[in-house]
Amino acid sequence: MHKTLKWCLAFGAASLLAAAMVTGCQRAGKTGDGKVKLSFQIWDTAQRNGMESVAKAYMDRNPDVVIDVQVTSWDEYWTKLDAAAESNQLPDIFWMHTNQILKYADYGKLADVTDLYDQEDPDYYTKHFSEISLNNAKGSDGRIYGVPKDKDTVCLVYNREMFDNAGLAYPDESWTWDDLTEASAAVYDKTGKYGFMAYADEQLGYWNFVYQAGGHILNEDKTKAGFTDPATRKGMEFYINLQKEPWCPDQKYFAETNPGTAFISGQGAMYLEGNWNLMSMMENNKNLEGKWDVAVLPKCPDPLNGDGRATISNGLCYATGAKGKKLEYAKDFLKFTGSEEGQRVQGLSGAAIPAYEGLEHTWVQAFDQFDYKLDVQKCVDMFPYGVQSVNNASRPNWKTQINDALLKIYSGEVSLDEGLAAMQKLVDEAKAP
Repeated sequence: MHKTLKWCLAFGAASLLAAAMVTGCQRAGKTGDGKVKLSFQIWDTAQRNGMESVAKAYMDRNPDVVIDVQVTSWDEYWTKLDAAAESNQLPDIFWMHTNQILKYADYGKLADVTDLYDQEDPDYYTKHFSEISLNNAKGSDGRIYGVPKDKDTVCLVYNREMFDNAGLAYPDESWTWDDLTEASAAVYDKTGKYGFMAYADEQLGYWNFVYQAGGHILNEDKTKAGFTDPATRKGMEFYINLQKEPWCPDQKYFAETNPGTAFISGQGAMYLEGNWNLMSMMENNKNLEGKWDVAVLPKCPDPLNGDGRATISNGLCYATGAKGKKLEYAKDFLKFTGSEEGQRVQGLSGAAIPAYEGLEHTWVQAFDQFDYKLDVQKCVDMFPYGVQSVNNASRPNWKTQINDALLKIYSGEVSLDEGLAAMQKLVDEAKAP
């Protein structure tokens, strides 16, 4: 079946539901004073100020352009974008997530920006962005369909007060899985609060433990799953079994309360968090100042492969539509977002760690505004052993199914081995949308 037709069939329903919203994605004409107006769609309210800072820096250089940053919720964002893509009315600039980039790129909806910097430096991308950042911006054909925006790591967030009350030393680089469980038990025994909150997430959950154990979710060419690999099983078994402990909530708890909320309300001592949420946590929870901090992830003490260290590293990119009416202007803005200046502005805003190599410190500096110094450098320290976020062209069709299968293991409906076998089959047999 032709890809254009498949897109229409796959997203026709979304188009009907979002038809009223599509106009918000349409490119406006020039402003009353003759300036070119560009729409810029994002999904994270916490990064609005950062993106407006980047837009302002560009507009200061280009006074004939006006960039309007628009924020919608995650779910609404993709509903609107699917509908806009079908009708070739995508916003002028928008964020693209690794969960979706292969679908959009492979269907020809994104502008190819592989040659964006060729006039100034044909090797620009490889000089300034890591392999992980570039891979997160590529389509299945290996071409680049977005300018790397940021990069992230997963860290261990912990409550200093609970550790103090339990007479425990704070987590550090020497910590292993054994230290995690021992500290969790001690916190629970001394305070009655949850020690570690292990919820059924991918990037903020079991993926990290799988790769620490030496396993993999997808093989190197991303054609087959690795759920039945012994090392993968080791990581999954450890993580899933945590909820059997009295100091770890089960998944019924997380259906009502996410671990971040539980942590902020003082119900749990530790959980995995992405660095992208730390700034908003600092800004919105002044009552926690001095009471919490971050650490690197504990390592697997006896991995079947590797050295036991891993953190899932993801990253967004700035993109524009392949058939945009203002493609020249949009690409010029994208070029700026990937420049040292554009990335520096983003970092200093605290919005996210710049994808541009060597500017990680700008994001760390953004936290100097607070009297309490959160040790966010720990997030940067983990990049040397970062693992690219798991993705392939068929993931939109197996992501939800894998989560459902995982919950069946958690609930005891199926055994670990039965569940892993089912997950293996789901991924191996899945087709791209």
